[in-house]
Order: sequence, then structure tokens, then C-alpha cells
Amino acid sequence: MPPADIGGTTVSATSSVVTLNINGEKHTLPVDHRTTLLDALRERLDMTGTKKGCDQGQCGACTVLVDGRRTVACLQFAVAAEGREVTTIEGVAGPDGELHPVQEAFVELDGYQCGYCTPGQICSALGVLEEHAAGWPSAATGDVRPEAGPAPLSPEEIRERMSGNLCRCGAYVSIVRAVTQAAARAGGDADANAKETVA
Repeated sequence: MPPADIGGTTVSATSSVVTLNINGEKHTLPVDHRTTLLDALRERLDMTGTKKGCDQGQCGACTVLVDGRRTVACLQFAVAAEGREVTTIEGVAGPDGELHPVQEAFVELDGYQCGYCTPGQICSALGVLEEHAAGWPSAATGDVRPEAGPAPLSPEEIRERMSGNLCRCGAYVSIVRAVTQAAARAGGDADANAKETVA
């Protein structure tokens, strides 16, 4: 198939013009089919809040939300995100810049050290809270029967659910406390042990 000229952009069999809905704004750009969502965000759209860590889907630094679900952007092609709602760390705060409760908890409880992994940790924590609210079990959930209802959001549950996000500085205790506090503020069912870790 010969290259085509679409709006002044040459498109070939190995590239496409896509429209990505990122943080509520539409961005139309040509991308090679092999371009990851991470590279499109950072290199093409200058949204550098999402970090490139391992580039192999193992560290979680590039975690974003796609249609509300956690996704490691280094493993998703940009063309596969067309027509979907993508939320990056730049879109988490409110329209007037007020911090999201998860962001506030990370700041208040020192859920970071160098901060490199923090955008991915926060996006992952948002996904964790949504998954838990929807009743999704984790590998740490003792009783997964539907009639048992959602497990309390204990430190063990949080650690398991956040295990795809590495922190090389080792701020894990504070990250668990921050997620616990954010869950409590959002009306989540953080158990008594988790509440004690915040106090």
C-alpha cells in the first residue's frame, strides 16, 4: 500500500493518525504502529509525568488509567488507546489544581522519597480503590465467594494490589498508609489494623 497524505501528514502501512483522549482532551497525531502509549505521552505530547522505568512492564512507573483500569503504558500501543479515556498523573488533580485525596495522602504521609515512581504509584492506587469498591478480589483475599462481599482493605490487601509498582527507595510502609488513608476518606472499608497504621 503506498503512503497517503492525510492533512499534510504522510501515513503508510506502518503508521496511522490517531486521536487520543488524554485527561479529557483530544490529541490527534500520527504514530508508528509500534509506538507505545508511554512514548506517545512523553515524546509526542510532552506529558512527562508518566515515567519510563524498566520499559518492560515490570516496575509500574508508567502506570496510567485506561477507561479507569490500571495499564502499564510501556506495554500498550498508542493505536490501541484510540477511542479510550486515558488518565495520566497530570489529569488526577481537580480542574482548579486541588489535589485528589490520594495525592493528598501521599504528601501528608510521605508516600514517596525521590518521587520517580510516585506518578505510577498514585495512578495504581486510584485503580486499587476502584477495583476494591467494585468488589474485585486479589491474591490476598481469603474468601472470594461473591456472597462474602468485598474483603476489608487491609495492609495485606493493599500490598498485594500495589505489588506491580516498585519503589526503589523503599517507601512501601508510607505508600500503604497513604492508600489506607485515601480509602478511609473516600468511604472505603479499611479495616481496623489498617487504620491503626495511619495513626
